[in-house]
Amino acid sequence: MSVFEVINNILKIVGDAVAGLITSLLGAGALSEIVVMFIAAFVICGFCAVAFMAMTYAERKIVARIQDRIGPNQAGPYGVLQPLADGVKMFTKEDTTPATADRWVYNLAPLVIAVFALLTYAVIPFAPSVVGANLNIGVLYVIAVGSGSTIAIMMAGWGSNNKYSLLGAFRTVAQLVGYEVPMLLNVLPVVMLSGSMSLVDIVERQTLANGAHGIPFILMLPLSALIFLISGIAETGRSPFDLLEAESEIVAGFHVEYSGMKFALFFLGEYVNALAVSIMFAVLFLGGYAGPVLPPYIWLLLKAAAVFTVLMWLRGTLPRVRVDQLMSFNWKFLVPMSIVNVILVMVLAKVFVADPALAAANGGIAVSPGMQALILFVSNGVVLLSALGIVARHARQMRLVEAEDLEKRRAQNMLVAAKAVAQ
Repeated sequence: MSVFEVINNILKIVGDAVAGLITSLLGAGALSEIVVMFIAAFVICGFCAVAFMAMTYAERKIVARIQDRIGPNQAGPYGVLQPLADGVKMFTKEDTTPATADRWVYNLAPLVIAVFALLTYAVIPFAPSVVGANLNIGVLYVIAVGSGSTIAIMMAGWGSNNKYSLLGAFRTVAQLVGYEVPMLLNVLPVVMLSGSMSLVDIVERQTLANGAHGIPFILMLPLSALIFLISGIAETGRSPFDLLEAESEIVAGFHVEYSGMKFALFFLGEYVNALAVSIMFAVLFLGGYAGPVLPPYIWLLLKAAAVFTVLMWLRGTLPRVRVDQLMSFNWKFLVPMSIVNVILVMVLAKVFVADPALAAANGGIAVSPGMQALILFVSNGVVLLSALGIVARHARQMRLVEAEDLEKRRAQNMLVAAKAVAQ
């Protein structure tokens, strides 16, 4: 095996070596499998912890540059030790518990949100043959596990026995449950085109298609990619959709009664979920670990880092939206547009088939993968432009109605003023 092959497959080689060592020491059986699973879980937790520290440092530096600030620069050279300093601070801060809190629910909530955030990584393919569990329902598993944070936040709001915490938790239910709908609807076109809900199969469909180089789904389904990203931002509670915290309205929301490491676990859950959304976007729409020259796991990390950079950019530039705008944008714009897009992709994928064998067996027009991608790309653009046109027309009509109402009130005020002068 050449050096290049070793570098490309280093994760699989190390994993197989560790599994072989454990099996040789404990023998083949359930015990060795359990030990290997524990080691794999420990590695994933370590990866998420390191990524959490890197993401917090990068975001504070990048957002500081966007807002013309300096950012961390005291703890270590260029402030690189700031995440460690924050960790020490969290460990040493006083851990308080409200006197009237439901202690079991209150104390379990941070642990539950951290566990659900880490469970997502069990099905993510980091490289060929490097995946915790290649489930044939991987996409459904990720969405189901991701929604578990809603339960944890409700536990935090209810267990704190604080009206502001409870209000923040109720907002969470409305926001997270609502934005799961467009997220799921825009995963369906990817599942339809790949013919599988396995994340490994989805990556392979974008890597190779019918013996030729595949096409990333973002070039075929740009509207689905955009709505998935927006829904992912809302699901993780990041700006401009951070209504869950809304410091100016509900004093930090559901975690207002938490301090110390309990608060740090909520913080960890937010960033680990944001990283999971970035990786899932890379897997579903950017080809996952596929790429030339560089090792597969490097490609996946680079694509995820690019997506997370967009999330940081949005946080540093956009103001927070109102809660009514948040829900109206979801239910009145994203959901209807997603439904139309799903139906259109379903019809076009059935009519224009890139696989000649499937076209001959099930009917349809046989086209090249590039032509099918172009047709789907144009259809996505038509749906988006049509939706924006409808919204613009409605907004224009509302402005005209408001202007007409303003003119009527102005005329009435002038008439009242004229009568007053005449008297």
